[in-house]
Amino acid sequence: MNDVGSLRERLIDAGVELVLAEGSASVGLREIARRAGVSHGAPRRYFPTHHALLSAIAQRGFADLGARFQQAIAGTASPRAQVRAVARAYLGYALECRGMFELMFRHDLLDSDRHASGERQLRESSVPLFEGVVALVARCRTGQDDPASAAVTAAALWANLHGLAQLWAWGSLQLITGATAGGSVDVGGGVDGEESLDRLLAAVLEAHLGPVPG
Repeated sequence: MNDVGSLRERLIDAGVELVLAEGSASVGLREIARRAGVSHGAPRRYFPTHHALLSAIAQRGFADLGARFQQAIAGTASPRAQVRAVARAYLGYALECRGMFELMFRHDLLDSDRHASGERQLRESSVPLFEGVVALVARCRTGQDDPASAAVTAAALWANLHGLAQLWAWGSLQLITGATAGGSVDVGGGVDGEESLDRLLAAVLEAHLGPVPG
């Protein structure tokens, strides 16, 4: 990698570390430059706008999430089990990497038409993940050949998972279900918390995919 590419990646690395440690609201060009060990003006040479830098950082998040999806479904045979594995990976990522999760789905970053630049657009990173979920949902819907219907179901499922992740991260669902909060970050905490989250996830999948085949 040349020096330009190396410094660009170093700036993104610093941004990722900052988001994971302190949340997306903490991301500023000066702090990223300080962490990367470069001048305050250096980020502007590679990212013409703050938006471009945030998008590049968020793309790392989608790459990480995509890798987790692939790892989750490896060795999993049935489409239904693969959807559940992907859903679990999604919830785990949301709870483990909250700052990055929030950044990745900011509408002002995903609405790339409003922020045209030479950078790869964030939406190009998010769409393939959604298309993968659509394909899995379609495989679960034996005998239903309507691609548009599968896309709608996948979108509703994704939205439900996103809401579940957010409400669990805020502690709202723990209050309703009486689950234990705290402890393990990948499931939301505690044995009771894990069991409660699993039951909620099962209900989400059944609502959108139907009962588990007997």
